[in-house]
Amino acid sequence: MTGPAGAVGAGSEVSVDLLVIGAGPTGLYGAYYAGFRGMSVAIADALPEVGGQIAALYPEKLVFDVAGFPAVRGQDLVDRLAEQAGRWSPTYLLGHGVTTVDDTGEGIVATTDAGARISAGAVLVCGGIGNFIPRELPVGSEYLGRGLRYFVPRLDELAGQDVVVVGGGDSALDWALSLEPIASSVTLVHRRKQFRAHERSVEQVHASSVRILTPYEVEKISGDGANGAVSEVVVASSDGDRVTLPAQSVVAALGFIADLGPIEQWRLELRRRRILADRTMRTNRERVFAAGDISDYDGKVSLISIGFGEAALAVNHIAALLDPARSITPGHSSDA
Repeated sequence: MTGPAGAVGAGSEVSVDLLVIGAGPTGLYGAYYAGFRGMSVAIADALPEVGGQIAALYPEKLVFDVAGFPAVRGQDLVDRLAEQAGRWSPTYLLGHGVTTVDDTGEGIVATTDAGARISAGAVLVCGGIGNFIPRELPVGSEYLGRGLRYFVPRLDELAGQDVVVVGGGDSALDWALSLEPIASSVTLVHRRKQFRAHERSVEQVHASSVRILTPYEVEKISGDGANGAVSEVVVASSDGDRVTLPAQSVVAALGFIADLGPIEQWRLELRRRRILADRTMRTNRERVFAAGDISDYDGKVSLISIGFGEAALAVNHIAALLDPARSITPGHSSDA
């Protein structure tokens, strides 16, 4: 999957002033602000796309708690944050879960599960509530990237297609409703008769042209053509009834597993599965800071807007840490 400009692949060697772990809203804003403070930045995320939880779970939902936006679609917010960060050309390591964070005495060396090695003066952990690992569809994994997907960052990529959405939660229904106006057809498949989504969304789906098959499960995915892309999906009910559906895309919206993963091995002080930080967003480890939902301190309130402030606070203290000649209070961005 193609990432933003500046993306690097497996086995890369990267050297920067600051490594941001997590490409969600807080991480993207932290990368922008670090660039504003004159730092070179790398952003690593286990997911293949920027945006974190917003892009993974509710890209089409409206977000109401971001200053300056009475309401903003989740993916639009992510796009604007990525554009803002892009002003300083950060290096992206997408599909790279950071596995180790080691001190060198003069900085930090981090490694990823894709074999990359990042040398940095400091680390800012903005990992949301941990790694988001999609719950996999039991069949058809060989079609991942060839019609099977777990994310829909751009709805127009599926325009004119026959789409099968699998799942019964808010994300599944949101994507089915959002795709209905632009797809050739949308079929929603769920293994239970009852949905786990918001009541209003369930009502909208039943009132739409989306075909609903419950209780059915995906039994087989087939493909054809030169690249072997998805061409049809066979679903089966609990009583043995089978339906063959034409499909060029299968959206498996089965939820995600949130896992702190390697973070628990980084010798960071944790509370309620979050990283404890002080008033400067420093952790108990030298040169390691935390911001956003992954961080915790007395009086913490988890809001996107507060995550932005925490990232800026951390970056200003990191700037002074890396270069004592730098001020913690840099002035206003309008002065730049």
